Amino acid sequence: MIYRSFPLDVPNVRIRRALIMVHGALRNADHYFRTANSAAFLAGALDDTLIVAPSFASAEGECKDKLEPHQVSWRCEGDKWQTGGAAIGDPQLSSFDFVDTILRLLADKKVFPNLTAIVVAGHSAGGQFVTRYEMANRVHDNLGVAVSYVVANPSSYAWPDSSRMLPVNDGAPENAAAGWKDEAPHTDFRYGPFDRSKAPSYDRWPFGLENRTSGYTAKMSDDQLKKQLASRPTTYLFSQVDTLPLGGFDNSPNAMAQGPTRRARGEAFVNFIRQQLGAAPKVMIVPECGHNDRCVFTTDTVLPVIFPGP
Repeated sequence: MIYRSFPLDVPNVRIRRALIMVHGALRNADHYFRTANSAAFLAGALDDTLIVAPSFASAEGECKDKLEPHQVSWRCEGDKWQTGGAAIGDPQLSSFDFVDTILRLLADKKVFPNLTAIVVAGHSAGGQFVTRYEMANRVHDNLGVAVSYVVANPSSYAWPDSSRMLPVNDGAPENAAAGWKDEAPHTDFRYGPFDRSKAPSYDRWPFGLENRTSGYTAKMSDDQLKKQLASRPTTYLFSQVDTLPLGGFDNSPNAMAQGPTRRARGEAFVNFIRQQLGAAPKVMIVPECGHNDRCVFTTDTVLPVIFPGP
């Protein structure tokens, strides 16, 4: 199930770009669809942008979403939708496959002959989805349409090797907590071995690249994932004041191994892939925003990122 601003199967020559907006842990695709449309209104992009908000609903465990007849239910625990997890009852269908299908539909020139750009964006748990989908998806190079990715305020990343940020300089807990005082990205991070006794599974997928024995990425090498992570056009959005453990902050040992705050984890991750993988992602600190998708995606400086020009 998806929300969409125009049909995906009716030819439309007006559409020049598409935005796929992935919801957060509350699985509130309707809210994120409204956020995306609000941003499109502010950008003057409503008439020529196709907005899609996929719904990763779940009726598992504590998640009690009301599903439509025959609607796929995604895992709410364990191998979750935001990390490319499999559908309940169908281990061959992953959440990454779902978005692969949306991308293929959008790239169909018989339906959207003038569409030249697709942006895949997500905030919080949606940001977790997008950062892992960016590095893993198998359709990026085969669509004939430019695809870019926007990762906003996730709690964790698939770290490309076993090292982690050390608790010194900008990575020190007290400095990370006070990071909201600066509107420029922090870059003074150090990296080194992590004490596995503190979190034995800290480097297993989806927090690292180990133990990918099943699912969408099982047959992909570490080197392939690293290459795709480094080469695909990605913008990271970090809210200036997203330095508190609010809004579903992941404080599990595996996530805490990546840093004390969302902002510090993101800044350290971007700094690391620049240094070690030669990546050249864009980074923006969104001024005065906390952990709030509406604030982030409707900020003036963000609008050109999610609604690129022709």
